[in-house]
Amino acid sequence: MKILMQKLREALLSVLPITAVILIINFAVRPMPDYNLIAFLIGAVLLILGMGLYTLGTDVAIEPMGGHIGSRITKTKKAGLILAVCFVIGVIVTVAEPDLTVLATQVPTIDNWVLILTVAAGVGVFLVFAILRIMLKINLNLVLIAFYVLLFVLAAFVDAEFIPLAFDSGGVTTGPITVPFIMALGIGISAVLGGNSTQDNSFGIIGICSIGPILAVLILGLFNPQASAGAADVTVFGSVGEIFAAFGSRFLYELREVGIALLPIVAFFFIFQFIALKLPKAHLLKIVVGIVYTYVGLSIFLTGVNVGFMSAGVYIGEILAGTNRWLLIPVGMVVGAFIVLAEPAVHVLNKQVEEITGGTIRRSTMLKVLAVSMAAALGLSMLRVAAGVSIWWIILPGYAVALGLSFFVPKIFTAIAFDSGGVASGPMTATFLLPLAMGAVTELGGNIFTDAFGIVATVAMTPLVTIQVLGLIYKFRLIKAQKAATAEAEALLNEEGEVIDLMGDPVEIPALPAHKSKFYHLREEGERLIKERRARMKKEWKRWTKK
Repeated sequence: MKILMQKLREALLSVLPITAVILIINFAVRPMPDYNLIAFLIGAVLLILGMGLYTLGTDVAIEPMGGHIGSRITKTKKAGLILAVCFVIGVIVTVAEPDLTVLATQVPTIDNWVLILTVAAGVGVFLVFAILRIMLKINLNLVLIAFYVLLFVLAAFVDAEFIPLAFDSGGVTTGPITVPFIMALGIGISAVLGGNSTQDNSFGIIGICSIGPILAVLILGLFNPQASAGAADVTVFGSVGEIFAAFGSRFLYELREVGIALLPIVAFFFIFQFIALKLPKAHLLKIVVGIVYTYVGLSIFLTGVNVGFMSAGVYIGEILAGTNRWLLIPVGMVVGAFIVLAEPAVHVLNKQVEEITGGTIRRSTMLKVLAVSMAAALGLSMLRVAAGVSIWWIILPGYAVALGLSFFVPKIFTAIAFDSGGVASGPMTATFLLPLAMGAVTELGGNIFTDAFGIVATVAMTPLVTIQVLGLIYKFRLIKAQKAATAEAEALLNEEGEVIDLMGDPVEIPALPAHKSKFYHLREEGERLIKERRARMKKEWKRWTKK
């Protein structure tokens, strides 16, 4: 209960800022109908409750399930089995992803299950590629460059209306179910394989998996060139009774959908438990309780988002575009900076980043960088809506810069950046930001498919650049600290004077960056001096590395 209260408090701090921003925009421009405002506020409360339960459930159940499966299949050392299991997992967790269902319902000209299964197959295949990369120890940025070049070449032959949908598909697949499970799976596999790159290999899997849906939908576009989306609608509530009826019916719908989504994952885990894992009953009971938390929490969260936030997004988009289309850009940037706090998968990723890097990359730092990237993404997306700019002018240079940076930053930052791109584009993006863009495009009389779709893709792209820029800053600061530490240590040596090379046993002085260890032969009278100096050097080195 204590942990649940802590999770609810974190959820409250995450949801309150975006709720306050939306309320300020609402009253500053043109207030939405009273009952719609009530529905929005109820939705915000449900977001807090749902996110708290969901994050607790992922800690207790989803992450351990993925980690156990990953480590167990890797211990078999059977490559065929490992890759087959990863493909199945990739497909079933993607079918379970609620964000993908939300996106599929916005495209009436393509059958929902055709789109969902196409995307799921793409994730399954590319999860296999991601695990193969770890097993074969292939450089991540080379894999990313090869696949993105293939992706952009294929995109040149596909109808322009399919491009935003394809890139959006890559973003929505990495949401609140996919991220914790697949990340934990990758961490489990990397831990068993071991080696010097264990930390780096723990990330990058989500980034590679995000490419699969884009390629799969582009291939679908070659055979199904017709795609269109309907105009955005605002649900107007007439009474409190209508509001509660809407929330009640939606909650029952989400219970069924989330239950259907989680069932294959849970069934797969328990079959694996019976055949291979053999976890103790107490541990298994804890996972069952966590699954219940995840199930109820995600159902509540999606109910709040779909009923309370979706209509609010469409309404705000319409009134902003109707007042002044250029207002969309600064307002969108403010909304983007705060809405990332309410993405549940973002908190899962940030927690794992801090744990795996031993606190070197803090959760708070990741959150700030993602907020900046979301602000940039919404600014660019609203520019597309207001000015009708082609998505090619955004994604092509954006990915070129991101892939170019991968050669200059530490590998772990590249892996985290490409994971963060998929994670940032979660349910809040699919159910609030996309409707916001659709409402604005409807008001301006534009093409929803080419102008509104693509917002998820932009949200998924900007973290690739911003987090790698953070990696560059980190790299330069580390170099500066190492130089300063070296200079200070050399100053200490000069201050103490040279060591007399006489009789005695060799003693190793701790190595400094770019310096080899030096051995000094000591005579009895000089031992005390050297021990004192070595202690001072160790103390100074610890102080600088801590900085």
